[in-house]
Amino acid sequence: MLFLFDRVWWSRLQAMIWKELLQLLRDPVLLVFVLYAFSADIYNAASGVSFQLNNAALVLFDLDRSAASRELAGRFMPPEFRWAGSIDHAKQGQQLLDDGKAMAVLDIPPGFGAALTRGDNTALQLQIDASNSVLGFLAAVDATQIVARYGLEQAAGNLGFSADLSALDAPVINNNSRVWFNPNQNDAWFMGISELLNVVTLFSMLLPAAAMVREKERGTIEQLLVSPLSPLQIMIPKIVAMVAVLLGGTALGLFGILVPIFSIPVSGSLLLFFALTTLYVSTLAGIGIWIATLTNNMAQAGMMVILILAPMMFLSGAWTPPEAMPTLMRWGMYVSPLYYYINASYGILMKGAGISILWPLFTGILVIGCIVSGATILRFKKQFG
Repeated sequence: MLFLFDRVWWSRLQAMIWKELLQLLRDPVLLVFVLYAFSADIYNAASGVSFQLNNAALVLFDLDRSAASRELAGRFMPPEFRWAGSIDHAKQGQQLLDDGKAMAVLDIPPGFGAALTRGDNTALQLQIDASNSVLGFLAAVDATQIVARYGLEQAAGNLGFSADLSALDAPVINNNSRVWFNPNQNDAWFMGISELLNVVTLFSMLLPAAAMVREKERGTIEQLLVSPLSPLQIMIPKIVAMVAVLLGGTALGLFGILVPIFSIPVSGSLLLFFALTTLYVSTLAGIGIWIATLTNNMAQAGMMVILILAPMMFLSGAWTPPEAMPTLMRWGMYVSPLYYYINASYGILMKGAGISILWPLFTGILVIGCIVSGATILRFKKQFG
């Protein structure tokens, strides 16, 4: 620990950090890639991805052609559904579904209106293209709600009550839902923050790996090894420089895109969020340098980053709730630093949580970071020592 009081040690570290920043600034392709990822890519994700049903093409196959069938069909309205026309034969609907020109076909049988008037049971058929299972599920749910409400109104009318269900003089269960943290269920808030965290994850591994591999490709790593620099003085500047760059990119994505354009709230401490990001980037930067010790060129390093990034994202819990995962994968989440980072980031930015609540997540990242740093230092000394 004597190096903590050694001015020469710190001056060398400062010079190496400046060298790493200059190398990044002299790589215009990588620099443009970083700027794009923290700006346009985040904007596209927040504005272009939605988990809500929107303008689902609906085709009507009405064999009844009664006032009741027309009224029911008229309730399938935007923004959830849009009319894509009517058909005269069942095969036409199947063909439209197969061709992707319609998402749903509403089939109203003959005698539908007469059955409702008599108070008899009747049935409808809704064929849905569920090749996109999420949108297919949403279409089925929305259609079920529309038909169920229409059926209740018809039943109330047959019993002599008002068709306005809210005016019924009968016991009614009111379902008052309160949505916390994202009251309008704005997909842009979730997708924007999620994409920002994914971009941070990608570059936290890619930039240090690229910096180290560049040294190997140019042969300058051997020059550094024969200099008075220790392995720590070679590794730490790469991590510190990339942490600084990624903190700047995070600030750009958050204050340049998400907050001003999409009005994403920042309910918690920004200092705590950037401290979390610093810890997370430092952990993944160690993985990036470890990747560089296993590869010989940029192509190999990029493939290794993708190989590690893909399972890390799947095990983060952002796309699939932990409860829905198989037991083995659920346990695997606890070795993914992205799992801790995403939960802690949403806790700070959207829920306003503090360190008293989030300390287990910070601890998880710290433990993984210590393990990664130890393995990276040992690997680095073994290869270049």
